[in-house]
Amino acid sequence: MTAESPAHTVQRLFPLLAEGKSAAAALFAESVSFSIPHPPGIPWVPEVDSAEGMRTFFELLQTHVQTKEFDLRQIIAEGDDVVLIGRMVSGVKKTGRDIDTAFALHTTVRDGRITRYHLYEDTYAVAEAYFGD
Repeated sequence: MTAESPAHTVQRLFPLLAEGKSAAAALFAESVSFSIPHPPGIPWVPEVDSAEGMRTFFELLQTHVQTKEFDLRQIIAEGDDVVLIGRMVSGVKKTGRDIDTAFALHTTVRDGRITRYHLYEDTYAVAEAYFGD
């Protein structure tokens, strides 16, 4: 039996999230390097360092944000590292405004589990959608 590639492991994450399943946290290792630069006061980005923390993150994300569009444009995989590049539009439930941003997600997969989740997006667009003018 062949082990699943890191790129395939990471790609399994998005259908689970699209279905609103925090069960996606099962794809993560016990210890996770998590980073999403964000403006202070954004309620869906907690401190995370574990699979359970990822579950909390996904639950908070679902509470505060509605995915409207998700366009994965490129997957770059080398060894254990997988970088996803795309564009996403999410609606902030509190304000009704959209976050429209390009993104890059750097992940690392070791022993079939995601150990790194570093998301880079337009933090100005996030702040505008959540805090307004």
